[in-house]
Amino acid sequence: MSFVFHRNLANNNLEGPIPDNISSCMNLISFNAYGNKLNGTVPRSLHKLESITYLNLSSNYLSGVIPIELAKMKNLDTLDLSCNMVAGPIPSAIGSLEHLLRLNFSNNNLVGYIPAEFGNLRSIMEIDLSSNQLGGLIPQEVGMLQNLILLKLESNNITGDVSSLINCFSLNVLNVSYNNLAGIVPTDNNFSRFSPDSFLGNPGLCGYWLGSSCYSTSHVQRSCVSRSAILGIAVAGLVILLMILAAACWPHWPQVPKDVSLSKPDIHALPSSNVPPKLVILHMNMAFLVYEDIMRMTENLSEKYIIGYGASSTVYKCVLKNCKPVAIKKLYAHYPQSLKEFETELETVGSIKHRNLVSLQGYSLSPAGNLLFYDYLENGSLWDVLHAGSSKKQKLDWEARLRIALGAAQGLAYLHHDCNPRIIHRDVKSKNILLDKDYEAHLADFGIAKSLCTSKTHTSTYVMGTIGYIDPEYARTSRLNEKSDVYSYGIVLLELLTGKKPVDNECNLHHLILSKAADNTVMEMVDPDIADTCKDLGEVKKVFQLALLCSKRQPSDRPTMHEVVRVLDCLVYPDPPSKPALPPALPQSSTVPSYVNEYVSLRGGSTLSCENSSSASDAELFLKFGEVISQNTE
Repeated sequence: MSFVFHRNLANNNLEGPIPDNISSCMNLISFNAYGNKLNGTVPRSLHKLESITYLNLSSNYLSGVIPIELAKMKNLDTLDLSCNMVAGPIPSAIGSLEHLLRLNFSNNNLVGYIPAEFGNLRSIMEIDLSSNQLGGLIPQEVGMLQNLILLKLESNNITGDVSSLINCFSLNVLNVSYNNLAGIVPTDNNFSRFSPDSFLGNPGLCGYWLGSSCYSTSHVQRSCVSRSAILGIAVAGLVILLMILAAACWPHWPQVPKDVSLSKPDIHALPSSNVPPKLVILHMNMAFLVYEDIMRMTENLSEKYIIGYGASSTVYKCVLKNCKPVAIKKLYAHYPQSLKEFETELETVGSIKHRNLVSLQGYSLSPAGNLLFYDYLENGSLWDVLHAGSSKKQKLDWEARLRIALGAAQGLAYLHHDCNPRIIHRDVKSKNILLDKDYEAHLADFGIAKSLCTSKTHTSTYVMGTIGYIDPEYARTSRLNEKSDVYSYGIVLLELLTGKKPVDNECNLHHLILSKAADNTVMEMVDPDIADTCKDLGEVKKVFQLALLCSKRQPSDRPTMHEVVRVLDCLVYPDPPSKPALPPALPQSSTVPSYVNEYVSLRGGSTLSCENSSSASDAELFLKFGEVISQNTE
């Protein structure tokens, strides 16, 4: 059992308890037992699985308490015990899982409080504790989680207010409905981006929406406000009267020159909103524009100009005077920790020009809001094209997908190898690959990337990225280099090949493809739109090989983006037919799959053959694939 690395038992109607000897699978990386009929308790022996990163025991009949031993599984990035009958308090030691990205304990019988130790989950992106019997306050420490995107606490007995969450700038999904919360829902830091549905069923909670208790109790407060207002007016009137009398009694005071008396106080008296923010132009497309022009064209960033939302921003479309559109990204966070450093980074990003990168055309930083101006791409993101609803989903043929893959790879290779200093993107995903009118790919949102220092790796307190695309080695160690981007790019390739989301209904696409590769059935996962338009399925197999190489466990075993570009360029622009045919290939070794040999030749600098390879069988291409992958997990 020591050679088992991924175990997917989801939706198999398995019954009985989880055996304690599961811990004998010492090299297990992922264990998914979702949607069975397992009972008993969560085995305490699971902590012996030191390499495991993904544990999903959801939708079973497990009972008992959450074992404190789970906190010893230091490499976990996903822990899901939802939809069971687990009871008792949440162990505070869970807060020591510093690489955890996704925590789901929803739909159980948990009691007690939300541990303040959750504030130590610096990398966490999703917390779902809904439908339990938790009480107490929302810890202030949770409000310090800067990577938190989703927080679901609905249907509990939580008290206090929600003010502790006001600094969670990345928070995109919030639900605290049906608790015992009270107080005023803040509107600072764009907290009003959350709909009223996020706060339903809290009678004491007063919000900014119509029908809130603020409106129903306003008449009770009116008389108190009126008395205070009358008293304030009376006092102010008395003060003004005294000032007039004083001025009349001492007319001999010398008059201060106008330029001295008014200049300095006037500047400080002006509210910041009266001083138009500075608009920094980085591209001639926006020449001769000022901040007021942008506000006028978008009616002060009216909702009708919104074209999208992100975890950290709202995006608007603005058509300039020259009839060219730009995308305006309004950041939720007001001022970064170091404004000067942020401006320097924006200047650097603005200087980067490449046909497969979305250009930063300008920016405006002010208390009124931080705005970034980018190229506008007509066909939206690759995510929208692949995963939108059936009415909006576009059909992409094989040639278009290859060109998109190549364009995104060229943009990323430019950041990694041709920028000085080099740039790590940190959030490569299909939502950040935008498509122009000709469906050419442009990599976006590398403004959050940090310039690489001279050392080969960079250690950061927070894990950045999106669940499903994050390099597990980066999540485990917080050590970042270009190979973290390569891993994420490999997941994007799998999206292009299958048309499936990286994470969907508890299914992890990468884990699924690995299991299919081990079973020699990878080609079953090909998107039907590819099968209908591809003349040579051998090309599809080669891209599968490339995707799995990019997403190898060990960063050192992944190709560079320059090497990725070479492979894809060979497929998009194949060798001319006039070239003499290569001699027949020798039979492959029974222990090493053919893709490894191709990778070795790629490393050695030889030209990869682009000849028709449709005759190659799955057995030849993916022979003992699981063994090869497993070599990189040790």
